[in-house]
Formats: sequence, C-alpha cells, structure tokens
Amino acid sequence: MIFSQPLIPGKLQRRYKRFLADVLMDDGEILTAHCPNTGAMLGCMTPGSRVWLSRSDDPRRKYPHTWEMVEADGVMVGIHTGRSNALVEEAIRAGRVPELAGFTQLRREVSYGQHNSRIDLLLHLEGRDCYVEVKNVTAAVQGGVALFPDAVSSRASKHLRELMAMVEAGHRAMLIFCVQREDVQCVRPADSIDPEYGMWLRRARDAGVETLALGAQVSPDRIELIRPLPVDM
Repeated sequence: MIFSQPLIPGKLQRRYKRFLADVLMDDGEILTAHCPNTGAMLGCMTPGSRVWLSRSDDPRRKYPHTWEMVEADGVMVGIHTGRSNALVEEAIRAGRVPELAGFTQLRREVSYGQHNSRIDLLLHLEGRDCYVEVKNVTAAVQGGVALFPDAVSSRASKHLRELMAMVEAGHRAMLIFCVQREDVQCVRPADSIDPEYGMWLRRARDAGVETLALGAQVSPDRIELIRPLPVDM
C-alpha cells in the first residue's frame, strides 16, 4: 500500500475520546486529527512520540487529518485499523498468502452468520467458500511477541464463534492477524487482558479455523505485508 500523498509528520500531544488526537506540527500548529483505532493502543500513544498524518480533501469532514503511524520505541507502527483489510487483500492478490492461492472470487464486507456479522473477506477457491476475518495488531511487544487484543473485545470473540459455525457448515474459515510493526516475531492471545478471547481462539483452532499472522514493513511512504509470522497459543 503506497500512500498517494506524503504523510505529514508531527508530535503526539494526547489521544482522547478514543477517536481524537492532538498533534503538534513541525511549524508549531496544533491539529486535532481523527484516531482510527478504538483499542487501548498499548505502547503506541505516548505523548511526544513522532507521528504521521494523512489529509483528506473531503469538505464534509470535521477533522481532515487522520493519524496513520507512530514511532514507538524506535519502531514504526501503523495504527490505522481501517487499513488492515486492504493490506491483507493486497498480500493475497500478490500471492504472499500461499494458503489462499488460486481463488476465483474475492469479495469484501459480506453479510453472514446468525448474529448480523460481516466477514472481512470472502474467497471462493477449490470449490469452497473461505471466510477470512482480519484483526489488526499494534500492541506493544516484549521479546518480539505481539498480543491481541489490547482491550477486552466481546465482538472479537463473537467473530470467532461465527467462523467456527462456518467450518461446521462445511466451509473454510481463517483468522489473519495483520501486524503493522516490524519488531514482531510471533503473535499470542492476550490472555491477561481478555482471557475469554484466548479461550475462544483456542476453541476455534481446535474446531478447524485456520490462523495466520502477517508482518508488515512500515514506512511513511508505504505499508506492505511481507512475511508470515507464527501464532503461538
């Protein structure tokens, strides 16, 4: 994913009300930007951190700038959760996800399941549908281990149950962790934060839901998923 316009650097002042961040620009102006990440953003919102913003020309937006990246402990991190689906789709289409090679159809945001859910990506390959749920991973890492989720998420657990139901119905189902930072060697469920999610993730694996993690190369010019990572449960 190459950004169509150069990102704008600044320094984070604060993140607040979940969706807002104040950023000190290099010219001294303080801008309020949209924060496209509703999670706890562990390790990614320290005041004074170097951040990068994109700018929209849509006149309907109250805050034209969007927080895209942060430098956390010397590592570039993509915090925009809305980018993860497109990044995974790009990797699939580029052949960097061999488990999903040979698909004949790919659709996004398709309604499915019994609980009014939407699957991020629905692929058809080898005569079967494959339901792909994407989760963005940005949580601070220790020893190369990234954690998901970074806050309690009943919605994420619900998605796992929906994937399990698809497997039971005879389809393939897959969970892909989109890791938008370069210092990660593996992904683990954050049992200390959301033990219920960890429980459902292990149940989903045992029920036949496939789990993958893809690590990104992140810079102010582009983000690209380039390497598989193990999921350690």
